[in-house]
Amino acid sequence: MAVPGSLRRQPASRGLVSHCTHHHIVVFLLTFFSYSLLHASRKTFSNVKVSISSQWTPSCQNSTAPELRPYELWNSSHLFPNAEEATLFLGTLDTIFLFSYAVGLFVSGTVGDRLNLRWVLSFGMCSSALVVFSFGTLTEWLHFYNKWFYCCLWVVNGLLQSTGWPCVVAVMGNWFGKAGRGFVFGLWSACASVGNILGAFLASCVLKYGYEYAFLVTASVQFAGGVIVFFGLLTSPKEVGLPELGADEDEVSVEEDANRPLMGNDDVDDDDRNYSIQATDNNNQPKAIGFFQACCLPGVVLYSLAYACLKLVNYSFFFWLPFYLSNNFGWKEAEADQLSIWYDVGGIIGGTIQGLISDVLQKRAPVLAVSLLFAVGSLFGYSRSPNSKPINAVIMAITGFFIGGPSNMISSAISADLGRQDLVKGSSEALATVTGIVDGTGSIGAAVGQYLVSLIQENLDWMWVFYFFILMTSSTILFISPLIVREIRLLLHERCLRMLAE
Repeated sequence: MAVPGSLRRQPASRGLVSHCTHHHIVVFLLTFFSYSLLHASRKTFSNVKVSISSQWTPSCQNSTAPELRPYELWNSSHLFPNAEEATLFLGTLDTIFLFSYAVGLFVSGTVGDRLNLRWVLSFGMCSSALVVFSFGTLTEWLHFYNKWFYCCLWVVNGLLQSTGWPCVVAVMGNWFGKAGRGFVFGLWSACASVGNILGAFLASCVLKYGYEYAFLVTASVQFAGGVIVFFGLLTSPKEVGLPELGADEDEVSVEEDANRPLMGNDDVDDDDRNYSIQATDNNNQPKAIGFFQACCLPGVVLYSLAYACLKLVNYSFFFWLPFYLSNNFGWKEAEADQLSIWYDVGGIIGGTIQGLISDVLQKRAPVLAVSLLFAVGSLFGYSRSPNSKPINAVIMAITGFFIGGPSNMISSAISADLGRQDLVKGSSEALATVTGIVDGTGSIGAAVGQYLVSLIQENLDWMWVFYFFILMTSSTILFISPLIVREIRLLLHERCLRMLAE
């Protein structure tokens, strides 16, 4: 008895290696480091908050203030009378950035599908670098301090930085098909964590000269990266004469199965798979689908809502973990910063391993469900971590494995699956739009979460913050439960067919 084509599986590594060229490697590295540089500039702002707060408030220790200047005149050039108000404003800037970033993601994805992805990405990187330079370096050199000016710059920065993720995911989706996508995207999605580490390293190297030089260095490196992307990035294989993904699907049945998106509906007849939501012209240059059409694609809304809950938890660890370690255990700030890296390490490993497992199963949702169930337990365990750095680091890495891993999968591999499913088959013009919708919704959840975390911590205690994280992680499972049930049924059905075939 012949095994149906949908059940014949090509090993992920075999399908990946057979199609990999040096162009794929260059695209992987360029997109990886371009987004790493964008994240590095965000991390720089987090790393120099203490120095900024000191500069914006009166302090006899301020090295930038002339010693002989009268106190009244010196004090008049500063924004806040005390460090508490300065810190509150810095937190407000975080919220402003996240909300503008979320709004920008919805727009940038649509723009990326209609314009050249290389142009949009390089423009966003270079323009964001100029804004970061103006925010942290130029204003300090000119001794110009204005709250509204800072707010406007950070709104613009959020909008410009939002061009990064939809574009890099779309480019990666153009080059890497279903075969090995989970593993490749799981490894590639470590770019955000690498950017965090890079930003911390660059800022620490020059912070002794003044916080403005930290912004100067990261902005300069990011601008240079944008120039390299403009001249070196290939957005799709057809630019160098290589076949696009799925171009040879009709030639080899195994190849067809390897390149079919995971989000496709296996219950649909073969004749129905020829239907496309996009009108294809004679030149095979399909138009990009609309925003609401992208929202109507199967799985987009459910994964967007799930990612809003999960990104809330993931970004709360990003923003609050060093503060929690210092506040709860009394550890030094530098030690807490170094220890918090283990959460990113766990996320990198988790995204890679879980992506590889999902490639083998050719299903994403069940892998996410198992990981998130373990995440609930790891969150409960981490909330009761003893005052021991080695033990805390181990539990932290485990927590990052089960939370950061699924977060990386949804924002990268699953977004690519959603943008290349059967309803948009033969076109990549939905990738950036879908990625923008998923990540934009997630960023809204992350922005709201930062306020809720501070509110819960202030009125209750850290234990209730972790209970809140457990609730949000459970909500993530709830939102994708229809997809989990469906994919588990498909796995059981495929297993029964294989048993009959034998």
